Amino acid sequence: MRFTINRFRYLASLALALCAFTPAALAQNPQPAQTPAPQQQDGQDTEIITIREVRLPVLVTDEKTKGKPPVSGLRKEDFLVYEDKKLQQILGFSDETTSGQPVYVAVLMDTSGSVAGKLKFEQEAAKNFIYTVTKLRKDRVAFATFDHEVKLRQDFTDRLDYLDKAVDGVGKPGTRTLFYDAVWQFCDEKMRSVPGRRVLVVITDGDDNNYSRATLKDAIDIAQRTETTIFAISTKAGLLGTVPGVEAGTIRSGVDRDLQKLCEETGGSAFFTGDILELERAFTKISKELRSTYIITYKPSNDKYDGSRRKIEVKLANKRDGMKVKTRTEYRAVSDSVRK
Repeated sequence: MRFTINRFRYLASLALALCAFTPAALAQNPQPAQTPAPQQQDGQDTEIITIREVRLPVLVTDEKTKGKPPVSGLRKEDFLVYEDKKLQQILGFSDETTSGQPVYVAVLMDTSGSVAGKLKFEQEAAKNFIYTVTKLRKDRVAFATFDHEVKLRQDFTDRLDYLDKAVDGVGKPGTRTLFYDAVWQFCDEKMRSVPGRRVLVVITDGDDNNYSRATLKDAIDIAQRTETTIFAISTKAGLLGTVPGVEAGTIRSGVDRDLQKLCEETGGSAFFTGDILELERAFTKISKELRSTYIITYKPSNDKYDGSRRKIEVKLANKRDGMKVKTRTEYRAVSDSVRK
């Protein structure tokens, strides 16, 4: 199966994302222009809701107990949410450890010429991520590749044999690297139309080469709007003798920092290593994080959807030494829609 982009719709929607909304425009058209209709998944009914609330995945860790699982057992009353330094009212609260919702994980793999010598590593990393992070017969996984085009090789499924076949079927690399276009398109066309927790993992050297129409800012924006958490596995910073790349311990480039920014501003993390064993440990950590997340929902006291950037800060009501709260730190106030 091949992703197809209607370039007119894509550019129109992307241009809309770059422009601030006016109150008049919102009143006339609360839905984003040309938002693609969602596809039904697993026979479930589709219900699209217009976002008037902010939903945050929140993780709490205890720095005093490194290596231990994230902090569990917290309640709604334990959290304070601030937007632009103003305290907000928490409307919804759920604990993912007790939630029956599946996690929808999309693996997006770079197959451009710049990573041609690292294809086997990418395939192994993709499989390890799928096996380690997802729960069999509960979570759903999709697999896609990108170079000068984006190809959906396996839609969301819980069948590991289908995913193995899709990953192993990746062959000849392409040419250009449409990295930011791939993230933008996949979030817009696939992630917004699935229910529950949404996770996107990208396996790439992070170098877009300025071929994408979308920018880093656009990629972060669409991920935040579709409530997608991004994790990245860099193929660039491999350990000497394992993955063709740079030596361990070298300073990260601007490309690496951009990749890290993409992940951190959506609530995820980036990993810079070519050591499969170290990656497996990282994947185990991600799996624990996904199962230990609190979902906090609030309706902004500032109800103007004017395209402005809003800063978010989540704190513990009773400050506890060593405890750290991790979540995304901002969003852009636009009217958008996702599957409930």
